Amino acid sequence: MRISYNWLKDYIDLTESPEEIARLLTHSGLEVEKVETYESIKGGLVGIVIGKVLTCEQHPNADRLRKTTVDVGGETPLNIVCGAPNVAAGQTVVVATIGATIYPSEGEPFKIQKSKIRGEVSEGMLCAEDELGMGKSHDGIIVIEKEIKPGTSAQSYFNIEVDSIFEIGLTPNRADAASHLGVARDLRALLNRALKKVDLKNFQPGFKASGITLKVENTKGCPRYTGLSISGVKIGDSPEWLKTRLRSIGLNPINNVVDATNYVMHSLGQPLHAYDLDEIKGHTVVVKNLPAGTEFVTLDGVKRKLLETDLMVCNSSEPMCLAGVFGGLDSGVKNNTRHIFLECAYFNPETVRTSSMKHGLKTDSSFRFERGTDPNMPKVALRKAAALIVEIAGGEISSDILDSQTETFPPFRIETTHQRICKMIGKEIPADRILEIISLLDIKLAFRNGDLLVLDIPPFRVDVQREADLVEEVLRIYGYDNIELSDHLSSEFLSEFPAKDSDRIHSLVDQTLIAKGFQEILTNSLTKASYIEMLSNSEDAVPILNKLSEELAYMRSSLAFTGLETIAHNINRRQKNLKLFEWGKVYHKRGNKYKEYNKLAVYLSGNQHAESWNAVSKSVDFFDLKTIVVQVLEKLNIAVTQVQEIESNPLFSKGVIYKNGGKALVEFGYVSASFLKATDVKQDVLFANFDADLLLELYSNKSKYTEISKFPEVRRDLSLVLDASVTFEQIKELALKTERKILTDINVFDVYEGKHIESGKKSYSLSFTLLDKEQTLTDQVIDATMSKLMATFEKELNTIIRK
Repeated sequence: MRISYNWLKDYIDLTESPEEIARLLTHSGLEVEKVETYESIKGGLVGIVIGKVLTCEQHPNADRLRKTTVDVGGETPLNIVCGAPNVAAGQTVVVATIGATIYPSEGEPFKIQKSKIRGEVSEGMLCAEDELGMGKSHDGIIVIEKEIKPGTSAQSYFNIEVDSIFEIGLTPNRADAASHLGVARDLRALLNRALKKVDLKNFQPGFKASGITLKVENTKGCPRYTGLSISGVKIGDSPEWLKTRLRSIGLNPINNVVDATNYVMHSLGQPLHAYDLDEIKGHTVVVKNLPAGTEFVTLDGVKRKLLETDLMVCNSSEPMCLAGVFGGLDSGVKNNTRHIFLECAYFNPETVRTSSMKHGLKTDSSFRFERGTDPNMPKVALRKAAALIVEIAGGEISSDILDSQTETFPPFRIETTHQRICKMIGKEIPADRILEIISLLDIKLAFRNGDLLVLDIPPFRVDVQREADLVEEVLRIYGYDNIELSDHLSSEFLSEFPAKDSDRIHSLVDQTLIAKGFQEILTNSLTKASYIEMLSNSEDAVPILNKLSEELAYMRSSLAFTGLETIAHNINRRQKNLKLFEWGKVYHKRGNKYKEYNKLAVYLSGNQHAESWNAVSKSVDFFDLKTIVVQVLEKLNIAVTQVQEIESNPLFSKGVIYKNGGKALVEFGYVSASFLKATDVKQDVLFANFDADLLLELYSNKSKYTEISKFPEVRRDLSLVLDASVTFEQIKELALKTERKILTDINVFDVYEGKHIESGKKSYSLSFTLLDKEQTLTDQVIDATMSKLMATFEKELNTIIRK
């Protein structure tokens, strides 16, 4: 949102610099992202003055040039060579002095320097319109048809406006600040300075009926509708001051009537709409909903089909305006319009927001209505806009004001105490100071009994509904920086916190992954339809109704797509060794409901480390990713109770699923070739997809510790030849089942398949770690244990023990 420093002065006196105002606004919650200088003429005519041509002679060395002397208010006249055909002695002209920068209507700016032109000294430049960016004429220099004191600033003579524009990152809750008056209200509280009243002295109402019959059928969608008639207007260009005001905040002037409504909207935060009165059939205005599918052509010439939820402003037979969003093509103000009906209403925010979203229409009006405007502002804004239209477009206000709501809208009420406010802020602030801040924010003290405060919140502060909101208002005006940190901090707490903190889990996992050289990424939640079709049933997909493009048409159903796109982007820029992770949401439709789930994605691709003279460069493999997965789960104290291969997920060419209690904790493995091709990744990628919601559910911050044994471990190795279908997990599970007491670990350190072993067989070389925590193991116990294991392997797995 753009706010003009000069425009703000219409509502509050300011002596502070724009930079100081920007600092104050930012510290109070209206973040000023940047301050720009605006000039109604580029460069502001700095260094340009009014001069008097004293003499004009033929240039001795050029037929088309003239030698002039020009008085610019200095001690001596300037010698200036000029090529304009209309230059003559006695003229009052516009002079660019040495050092001034010229910004022409076309071409690059240039700086005026002392020079020689065909052998004659030239100490400035006599300017034409296009050379100053004031127009397109280049027929000759600008000649002013009256006596002006030489040396007068051209900036002051031409009334050039120089302004500072604040670019404010307005948060959605601050609908009240979406105008110059709204920002001025905050400055009034910050500076403890009086706010100027909205100027309505030029409003001269008509006292006859408007001739318009008003009916509001949907009072929930339109709690208030006001309007009046203006007769005899002449549509044309707006005066220069109004064009400058609108251009300064990035708006293009259209015509005097539309510009007036835009000016009032950005002044007071209240949208208005002007209708051609002669186009209102039956001289009736009806605010109602129309049947779904009704066709309506908006001002942009697009034919739209209405929804049953769309609130419409209609005449006796057809719709004229999509309420609060966009006007109709036929009923709007045209060049030949002579009589207008001016509308100013309060529309239900939810109604406007729904229509704006469904039709993909975002306008300055919908921006304000859907956040919540002031229901008591319409009559004020209507008077101001009507007076301005009569001033700049002629005509007269030919009717009294129509108003569907004769009562003012009541304030919101909040109860609190001085003690509660200070406790939530964390500092004892005098009650008088708190009440002063509250009063400066237009919040009225309705009742006070001792420490109890009953406060009435003005209806335009839709964001102040709770005690906490009120405390925030006090704090942002008092100043966050004025809350000192105590030397001794304390808080009320319970001895245990059963609620699990997702941020804590994120932090633990982040530390684990970053320590292993991983980098976190953040990718878009929107993705291509083609990805969705590859991975999931289209009936489960979540499409975007107001999609920005076909490339961003669906909510993602997996983090893999955008992660793979990030990998491709890096590989294409010669960053091939990648360790990445991302926390994010995925989206699915389950029946008639939409669901979102939290996921953690981990990616490995390329080599384990960069090339080095003293280490062999090796590509990452499945076991590198498995190590990371295990470390993440161990960090969160989550046990894996079941392991199975991935069988039906098209995202993986091969991989496994770790489960706990039948629920999938994580699936990980190699990304399939089809997905690599779809995302233009030209090397293998390993991907782990964690269920972050389940991680939070199973996470335990109570680590288990076991005393280190005083007795030594013993290692024994076995070489087993068995069927190729037998997995290490099967062997491990059988061994731990056979010997529960002293067998503490099993590891595979070699696997062999080849010509020295029978076809369909493989050889595992395993190490077994034995430990008795109560005594030193004897050879007899060790031998008996290993014999029992060998016998079990031979019986259960048809194993050949290589001795």
